[in-house]
Amino acid sequence: MQRRSFLASSGLTGTAFAASAAAQAGAATPAILEFRYFRCRNTTDNQRARLSEWLSRTVAPAMARVGAGPLGLFNASIGEDTPFILGVLSHASLAAFDQTYAKLMADEGFRTATEAFLAGPGIPYQRMEVQLLRAFKGFPAIEIPAKKDGARLFELRCYESNTPVSLAKKIGMFENGEIDLFRKYGLAPVLFGETIVGPKMPNLTYMVAHDSLSAREANWRAFGGSPEWKKMAATPGLSDGEVVSNISTTLLTPMAGSQIR
Repeated sequence: MQRRSFLASSGLTGTAFAASAAAQAGAATPAILEFRYFRCRNTTDNQRARLSEWLSRTVAPAMARVGAGPLGLFNASIGEDTPFILGVLSHASLAAFDQTYAKLMADEGFRTATEAFLAGPGIPYQRMEVQLLRAFKGFPAIEIPAKKDGARLFELRCYESNTPVSLAKKIGMFENGEIDLFRKYGLAPVLFGETIVGPKMPNLTYMVAHDSLSAREANWRAFGGSPEWKKMAATPGLSDGEVVSNISTTLLTPMAGSQIR
C-alpha cells in the first residue's frame, strides 16, 4: 500500500491548522473548527501514553514545520466517555483543510514517524471521531489566553437545542453580551462554534479557561449571580428552557505540544 493511501486511511492526517489565529481574526469569514477525539482504554499497552507521545513529538512539530497553528491538545480529566484525548484544529475554510493536508503529506519526517507509530504493538486508540464547527461571526477565531504560571484548566461545554431556530437565539445571546459577561467574570473565552458536522445537532460548543478548579467554581458563581446575566436570562423567549435542551461539560488539561494552554 502506498504511504499516502495508508496514512489517509488511518484518518490521522487531518490534524492540521490552515491559518494562525491572528490571520483568522482579520478574516471576514469565521474559521472552521475541528475537534478530533481519540477514544482510548486503560490497557496494559498504555494507549494514552503512546498516543500522547505521538501527538506531542510528531504531530505538533510537523504542524510547526508546515506553518500551521495554533494547535490544541488536551487530556480529558472529567467528562463523558473518558479516557480520551482531544485535538482542536482551526481552518480558514473547508477548502483550506485539503491544502494543509497536502503540505503535511509532503513532510517526510511526519510520514515516517507516523508509520512507525501505527506499526507499534497493540492498537494506538479504540476509535476516532471528528466534529466540525463554524465559529461564531462574533468570535471568528481561536483566542489563546494570556500566558500564566502553573497549569490551567479548560472547560468544553456543548449546548444542544431543540431546533435550529432556538439554537440561533442562543448564539445571538452569546454574540450580544454573554461573551462579554464571561470576560467580566473571569471565564476566559477560547472558542465558540456551531456544529455543522457531528453528533447531537443542532448544538453549539464553546471553550473557556480557568486558573484552577476552585477558580472555575468561583467564576461560574459570579457569572450566574450577576444582575446582567439574570436580566438576560429572564428575557422572554431566551430562558434556558426555551433555547437550550441539554448541556454537557468536559474538563480538560493541556498536553505537551499544545499551543492552547
